[in-house]
Amino acid sequence: MTAIKHALQRDIFTPNDERLLSIVNVCKAGKKKRNCFLCATVTTERPVQVNVVKVKKSDKGDFYKRQTAWALRDLAVVDAKDAVKESPEFDLHFDKVYKWVASSTVEKNTFISCIWKLNQRYLRKKIDFINVSSQLLEESVPSGENQSVAGGDEEAVDEYQELNAREEQDIEIMMEGCEYAIANAEAFAEKLSRELQVLDGANIQSIMASEKQVNILMKLLDEALKEVDQIELKLSSYEEMLQSVKEQMDQISESNHLIHLSNTNNVKLLSEIEFLVNHMDLAKGHIKALQEGDLTSSRGIEACTNAADALLQCMNVALRPGHDMLHAVKQQQQRFSDLREQFARRLASHLNSVFVQQGHDQSSTLAQHSAELTLPNHHPFHRDLLRYAKLMEWLKNTDYGKYEGLTKNYMDYLSRLYEREIKDFFEVAKIKMTGTTREGKKFGLHGSSGKLTGSTSSLNKLSVQSSGNRRSQSSSLLDMGNMSASDLDVADRTKFDKIFEQVLSELEPLCLAEQDFISKFFKLQQHQSASGTTMNEVEEMDGVALSRSYTSGVPQTVSSEKDMIRQMMTKIFRCIEPELNNLIALGDKIDSFNSLYMLVKMSHHVWTAQNVDPASFLSTTLGNVLVTVKRNFDKCISNQMKQMDEVKISKKSKVGILPFVAEFEEFAALAESIFKNAERRGDLDKAYIKLIRAVFDSVEKVANESQKTPRDVVMMENFHHIFATLSRLKISCLEAEKKEAKQKYTDHLQSYVIYSLGQPLEKLNHFFEGVEARVAQGIREEEVSYQLAFNKQELRKVIKEYPGKEVKKGLDNLYKKVDKHLCEEENLLQVVWHSMQDEFIRQYKHFEGLIARCYPGSGITMEFTIQDILDYCSSIAQSH
Repeated sequence: MTAIKHALQRDIFTPNDERLLSIVNVCKAGKKKRNCFLCATVTTERPVQVNVVKVKKSDKGDFYKRQTAWALRDLAVVDAKDAVKESPEFDLHFDKVYKWVASSTVEKNTFISCIWKLNQRYLRKKIDFINVSSQLLEESVPSGENQSVAGGDEEAVDEYQELNAREEQDIEIMMEGCEYAIANAEAFAEKLSRELQVLDGANIQSIMASEKQVNILMKLLDEALKEVDQIELKLSSYEEMLQSVKEQMDQISESNHLIHLSNTNNVKLLSEIEFLVNHMDLAKGHIKALQEGDLTSSRGIEACTNAADALLQCMNVALRPGHDMLHAVKQQQQRFSDLREQFARRLASHLNSVFVQQGHDQSSTLAQHSAELTLPNHHPFHRDLLRYAKLMEWLKNTDYGKYEGLTKNYMDYLSRLYEREIKDFFEVAKIKMTGTTREGKKFGLHGSSGKLTGSTSSLNKLSVQSSGNRRSQSSSLLDMGNMSASDLDVADRTKFDKIFEQVLSELEPLCLAEQDFISKFFKLQQHQSASGTTMNEVEEMDGVALSRSYTSGVPQTVSSEKDMIRQMMTKIFRCIEPELNNLIALGDKIDSFNSLYMLVKMSHHVWTAQNVDPASFLSTTLGNVLVTVKRNFDKCISNQMKQMDEVKISKKSKVGILPFVAEFEEFAALAESIFKNAERRGDLDKAYIKLIRAVFDSVEKVANESQKTPRDVVMMENFHHIFATLSRLKISCLEAEKKEAKQKYTDHLQSYVIYSLGQPLEKLNHFFEGVEARVAQGIREEEVSYQLAFNKQELRKVIKEYPGKEVKKGLDNLYKKVDKHLCEEENLLQVVWHSMQDEFIRQYKHFEGLIARCYPGSGITMEFTIQDILDYCSSIAQSH
C-alpha cells in the first residue's frame, strides 16, 4: 500500500500541488467488483483545499488516472454501517449517496479517522459521523504528548516544505564538488560541519564590525526625532489657523446649497406652469368654433372637428400629482366640461335635423321609382353624413349618452324611410310577376283569401285517360284557372326568374352600403369571421337547424360593436325578411316550380354574402329566407309525391303514359336547366331520388289496378318513357334508376310478347307442351310418337288446323289487339311487333326441333315456313 501511495503522490497529486494524507482500496457495493482508490488530499498552497479523490487504474496500461473529485465541504454524512461489529462497508453522502466496500476494516477505519481530523482542523464543520465507534473518534483527538503522534499528518503539512529550484541547484553543485559524498556520507557530513563553523565565525566578526555603524545610525535617529517634533509644532499652529477658514467655508457652502435649492425649485415651478399652459390652454379660435362654428359647410365641419379634438386632448391630459388641487386647474376643467356639453348638444341637434331632412328628401324621390323595379340610391345622403364621422367618434368618446340617442334616432327615421321604399319596391315586383292588377287579385295580392294550388295541384282529381281525352282535359284545366307546370309558358317562368334575381340584386348592394355606412359613421368595427358556414349545411328539414347553420359562422364571443351593427341593421331593415317571404309565397302560388328558381338564386346570393361577411345582417337574413325557400321546394316535391299516391285510373279507357310520369319528365328537364352549375345541386339530387322512387311505386300500383290495359303494357310503356327521359337528360345521380327502368321495360316487354303469342297457335302450343312433359317424365324423345295422344296422326291433325291463311289471320288479330293496348304517344307498336315476330320465329324453330327429334323420318312439317312468317308480319304492319 505504501508503494501505491508514493506512486499516486508522485504521478497524480504532486503535479496538482496536492499532498496525499490517506488512502483506502474500495469497490462499489452491490455491483461487479472493480477496485479503485479513495484518497484524502490537501493542497500545498493557502488557503488549504481539502478533497476526496477517486483514482482508478487505466484500462490501457498500469498507470493510474484521476476519475472524480469531491470537496470535503460537500460531504454531509459518513456512515460506517455498524459501530460495534467490524464491517468493510461504509457510505459517503455527497450530492448523492455513494456506497463503498473497503478491502479491509483497518483501511476503512484509518480513512474515516483521517476524514474526521481534516474536518476538525480545516473546515470547522460538524460532519455527521453515524455508526462510527466512539473509541475511533477519541483516539483521533490530538492532546498532550500524543499530539505529535495523533496529529503527525496534520503537522507534517505545516512543517514540510519542498525545496525550490535554486535550493536544488545549490545542493547539486555542492554534491558535484564532493564526489565522495554519496559513497562516504560521514566524511561529507563532517566537511559540511566544518564549513558551517567557518560561516558562523565570519558572521560573528561581521556583527562586531558593524557595532560602530549601529551607534552612528542611532545618533542620526535621535536627530531625526527632534526634527519631527519641530515639524509637529508647526503643523499644530497651521491647523489652528485653518480651523477658522473651515468655519467660513462651511457657511459659504451652506449658503450656496440654499441658493441652488431655490433655483431648482424655481425651474421645477416654471416647468409645471409651462406644462399646464401648454396642455390645458385651448385656443380662442377653437373655442369660437365649438360655440358658433358652422356645421353645414365642409370648412366649418373641419374647424369644429379640429376644435373638438383639441378640447378632447385638453380634457384627457394626464395631470401630475397635486395638479387637480389647483384652483385654476379646476376652473379650466369646468370650462372644458361646459364647452363639451354645449357643443355635444349643438352637434346632436344638428344631426337629428339632418336625419329628418333626409327622410323628407328621400320621400320626394319615391315617386320616380314607383314604376321601376329599382331602389332609391342613398349614396349622396351617406356621403354628406360621412363628413361628420370624426365628430361622431368624438361624441362617442366624450358623451356616450348623446351618441346613443343619435344612434336610436337614426334607426327610427331610417327604418320608416326604408320601410316605405322597400314595401313600394316589393309591390312593383309583385305587380310585374303577376302581370296586371286584375291578375294580381287572382293571386291574392289585394286581400284574397282563396287558397291557390301549385303546379301539381291539378293532379288531385286527375284520372288516367286515353291520350286523346288527356289532351282535351289539359285545355279544360287551363280554363278552370289551375296553372299546371306543364302548361305554364316558359317565358313566364323566365320572367319570374329575372324579376326575383333583380329583387335580390337591388337589396344586396342596399344592405351592404348601409352596413358600411353605419360602420364608418358610428365608428363601429367590423371583424371578418375566419370560419364561415358552407352552403351545403342548409339541407335538413328542421327549421331550427337550418336557421342555426347560417349564423354559426359567427364566433360565440363576438365583439359588442359587431353586435351593435347587427342590431341596427335588423331594426332599420326589419321589413326585408317578411317582404321577401311574402314574395316567395306569391311565387309559389303562381307556380310551385318557381321554388326551383328561387332556391338557386337565393342560394347563390347567400353564398356571395357569406364570402363578404358570414356574420353580416344580409348573410343572416338571406340565410333565414333560404330556409323558407328550401321548405317550399321540399313542399313542392312532397305534393308531387302525394298526387302520385292519390292518382285514380279510368276503368273504361286504356292507360298509356301516366300523367305523373310526364310531370316528372317536365320537372327534371326544368330542374336541369335551372340547376346547371348551381351551388345547391345536392338538394336537387335528393329530390330526384325521392321522386323517381315514388314514380316507380305509383306506376306499379296503377299497373296492378288497371283493368282495360294489361299490366305488362302499363309497365312497359311507362318505364320505357322513364328510361328515355333519364337517357336524354343524363342525370348522374339517377344512373342506377335508369338501369332499373330499362330492365323493367325489357322484362315486361318480353312478358307481354310471350303472353300474347300463346294465343294464335294455342292448340299447337298445348300439343308440344304435352310432348315436353312426356320427355320430362323420362320417355325417350324418339318413343314419344308411340304415345296414343301424341302419335303422328294427332300431330298431323293439329298442324292441319293451322294453315298459312289461318296463321296470317291470327297474327292480324294479334296486331289489332296489340295496337288497341298500346298508346300512340310512346310509339312502341313496331318495337313490340318486331319482338313478337322474333318470338314467333323462335317458337317455330322450337316446334320444328321437337318434330325432328321426336318424330324422326316422319316427313311431317309445318304448313308455313319462316319466310312465310316474315311476309305475314311485314304485310300486316304495312296494311295498318
